Formats: sequence, structure tokens, C-alpha cells
Amino acid sequence: MIEIVRKTKIDFMGLRKFTLAVSGILVALGILAIIQIWTGSANLGIDFAGGTAVQLKFEKPVTLQEVRNVLETAGIKGFDLQDFPAVNKVLIKIKKKEEKLGGLSEKIITSLRAGFKDNPITVDSTTEIGPKVGSKLRQDAMWAILAATAGILIYIAWRFRFRFSVGATAATFHDVLAVLGIFNLMGKEINLILVSALLTIAGYSLTDTVVVFDRVRENLRFVARESITGVFNRSINEVLSRTLVTSLTTLLAAGALYLFGGEVIHDFALAMILGILVGTYSSVFVASPIVLLWKKPLTARK
Repeated sequence: MIEIVRKTKIDFMGLRKFTLAVSGILVALGILAIIQIWTGSANLGIDFAGGTAVQLKFEKPVTLQEVRNVLETAGIKGFDLQDFPAVNKVLIKIKKKEEKLGGLSEKIITSLRAGFKDNPITVDSTTEIGPKVGSKLRQDAMWAILAATAGILIYIAWRFRFRFSVGATAATFHDVLAVLGIFNLMGKEINLILVSALLTIAGYSLTDTVVVFDRVRENLRFVARESITGVFNRSINEVLSRTLVTSLTTLLAAGALYLFGGEVIHDFALAMILGILVGTYSSVFVASPIVLLWKKPLTARK
């Protein structure tokens, strides 16, 4: 195992008041994002808001302005365009709250084929989601995240102790809310791709937290001659090299996806990068300080 750092003696728990304040801001951003998602004021994708998405491949290169002019001439409004110039593809999205969406994708395709007669168009995909379906997907996504965190609470309580499960669950919620809040603050689209990234981040965060808690459990035998805060500090310092190596290698993979994975996976990779950074931070500065909030002494299990 490569050791990036050796025998550090950093007082991580001494920084917990400052870091918990930072975490409070991140969680507040996440809660604000959830409120905006629930009220429909966030930048929701058609997965959650309802609407139509059509991806087209042109034989020859086109500009977004040319596509925009054709659609506006055809009387189509409220659309968003995204181009993939390397493969001559254009994605047209129209968010609609109306229940009836039938025929909108056909109107888009017919209008563009008429406007680009000398540039053959191939339909890659079409998606139409009504507002009721979008609302149901939004609720299901929330329940999926809640179910995942509930499973984490049960697993950690069984493997360690209840106070550890509270710390791990709080850290997981923290990471999910932080990434969601940052995405919302950046004006990124909230869709099912982001939800899948958030669930992946929850698993990554849990793994990192379990490594720290495992070392704490091993070191509790020294609690008689060392404060519980000292045990946590020593445990984190002992696994610090492992944590950094794991985070850096996963960041390399996520960074490669972000840079070379293409537009389709761009937001997923960005969420993973943020999640790895926040997850590494929370396993040290969120999960452990919450365990220390318990007044009851923590001793080694026999």
C-alpha cells in the first residue's frame, strides 16, 4: 500500500466546531434545494417536471442558431438546445406542465426536416413524460434516498453501535444534501442521472466512514489511558494515508469520465467528483464529531 503521509498527529477533532459550521451551510443549501424541487422552482429535468426530449443526428454540421431559427419559425417555444458537435447531434428539450404532450416530438422532427432539406436527419431518441409521471418519479427518487440512508442506519447499528450509526447516517445525509445543494446553486439540471449519482455517493461515503469507525473500534482498548477524543484523532491519523489514496484514485476515474466521457455522462461525473470530496471530508469531520456528542462514555466491547 502506498503511504502518502506517515505518522501524522493532526488534531482533527479540535477543528470540529469550525467544520460543523461549514457543514451546516452545505446542509442548508441542500434543504433549500429540496424545497425548490418539491415546489417545482428548481431546474428540474423532464424526468421530474414533465416534457419532451428529442435527440437528432444531422448528416452535416449545424449550429444551434440555425436549429433555433427553424423551431421558432415553426411556432415551437420554450425549448432548450444542447449540441454535440463532434458527432453532429442536437438535443432539444421542452419542459411542459400540460398533461397533453402527444405530437410535440413529431412536430419538432417534421419542422427540422423541412428546414434542413439538404441535411438528412436521423432520430436518435424521443422521450415524452407527462407531469403526473414526473411528479411520481420525483417522489420515488426521494423515497429511494431515504430507504438507502435507513439501510445504512440499520447496518452500522448492527456492526458497531447505535451512536456510530447516527454518525454514519448523518454523514451520508450531509453528503447527499451537500452535492444536491451545490448542483442546485450551479443551476444544473436535477434529473434521474443526478439521483443515481447521489445513491452512488451514499455508498462511497459509507465505505470511507466504516474504515474510520473500524479503526476507532480497534483503538478503544486504549481509552483507559487516552481520552475518547484522542482515540478518534489517532484512529483518523492512522487511516489517513489509506483514505487519501482511495479518494485520489476514485477522483482520477471520475475526472476521466468528466473530461472524456462525453456530454451524456458529464453531470454524473461532476456529481461523483463533488461526492468524493465531500464524502472524504464528512467521514472525518461529520461522522466522528457526531459520535463524540454522546455524553455516555465509550468503551471497548469485550
